[in-house]
Amino acid sequence: MAKEAHVYRMETDEHICPFGLRSVDLLEREGYEVVDHPLSSRKATDDFMDEHNVETTPQTFIDGKRIGGYDDLRAFFGKSDPKPEGPTYTPVLAIFGTAALTSFAFQFAAAGALFSLRTLMLFIALSMVMLAVQKLKDLYSFTNSFITYDLLAMRQIRYATVYPFLEAYAGLAMIAALPAWMVAPVALFIGTVGALSVIKAVYIDKRELKCACVGGDSQVPLGFVSLTENLFMIGGGLLMFFFGAA
Repeated sequence: MAKEAHVYRMETDEHICPFGLRSVDLLEREGYEVVDHPLSSRKATDDFMDEHNVETTPQTFIDGKRIGGYDDLRAFFGKSDPKPEGPTYTPVLAIFGTAALTSFAFQFAAAGALFSLRTLMLFIALSMVMLAVQKLKDLYSFTNSFITYDLLAMRQIRYATVYPFLEAYAGLAMIAALPAWMVAPVALFIGTVGALSVIKAVYIDKRELKCACVGGDSQVPLGFVSLTENLFMIGGGLLMFFFGAA
């Protein structure tokens, strides 16, 4: 006989609680037969919370015992926090991984091969564009973080605002295979300043900062990742100087 669980969750014309849906899904994956109790109005939801003396929905009951909300249900099954707080490299891994796969796809479509100098250039360029988008989605937050460690931005605040546009330009220009003299100086300049800034802040001054490379709200620690971003730019600029647009 299947184990049974009752879930009370809010589902109105205006709002469907995502944690209610997640609770039902988790219970089903754990082998429970779920008796779903959608609360179809604000009043029904408030009445339920008053009756059971709880402050939120969803609420799950197993064997007549209240387990609690979605986080409580995850804890009941020994699941870890799906969105842990603290430093994480996930955003950067997602960007670099997607950029790598996209560069392979572009190169395969264009030349029927995965690996070439052009593949490397595309990877660098796409990474730069994706990272620039992360900064531009909240330019104010990015600049607030960036000016705390970038050597040039500390002295020229407006450089922080210009930086992601320069990064996007350099990446797009590499994709477009523009002449090296139009692209390489920009990539080399912002990459070199950025690399020196990270080296000083992290490896010399030993400061513990959040990296603005994926936006001002990032939880990515400043250090290797940001240094890698800047070394990519330097590498892309040098490749263009030595091999042209590739």
